[in-house]
Amino acid sequence: MRMANEIVQLLVQSAGSWLFEGHRSGLSDREWMALRFLALANRFSKTPTALADFLGTTRSAASQIAAVLLEKGLVVRKSSAEDKRSITLCITREGEKFLERDPINALRDQLVTLEVSDLSRLRDTLRRVLVRLDVAERRHHTDVCNQCMFLVENGGGKDRHFKCRLFRKSIAEKETTLLCTYFEARS
Repeated sequence: MRMANEIVQLLVQSAGSWLFEGHRSGLSDREWMALRFLALANRFSKTPTALADFLGTTRSAASQIAAVLLEKGLVVRKSSAEDKRSITLCITREGEKFLERDPINALRDQLVTLEVSDLSRLRDTLRRVLVRLDVAERRHHTDVCNQCMFLVENGGGKDRHFKCRLFRKSIAEKETTLLCTYFEARS
């Protein structure tokens, strides 16, 4: 228990470097979370509903957060290519530039100095902890496509291609590393 408390304290300290800063960088913590999510989300998860699911909030609250990002020119609304009745929230060039100043980059820059084996263990351990937390809280877990049971890989070499069985859509290999709110872990 003592080590678990120490780890929690270290996580809180690391969060202090990029969270709880109020509007010092021009965005609230929730707005930063939304912008980061939209920058890392796959095309199926760039909707107001998916954003609300990721933030663990109502669609109305997520829409208010999106409105701030729209007002600041960091995101734009586009008609969904998949369903014309839906909208997609896309990061603008200004949003990409803004993310270069993201306070969380300092933590990322320290992480990249670790050995690959340490990074892999840390990633896998944090993933297991987050999955358990989501299960305990009855939240839907968001994760990357390449860990999802719906991802199907066919072919090899130059003929290699991917498909999401849930959406019945082909997806590019680069999309397999993006976040999806419809994620289901492989058994």
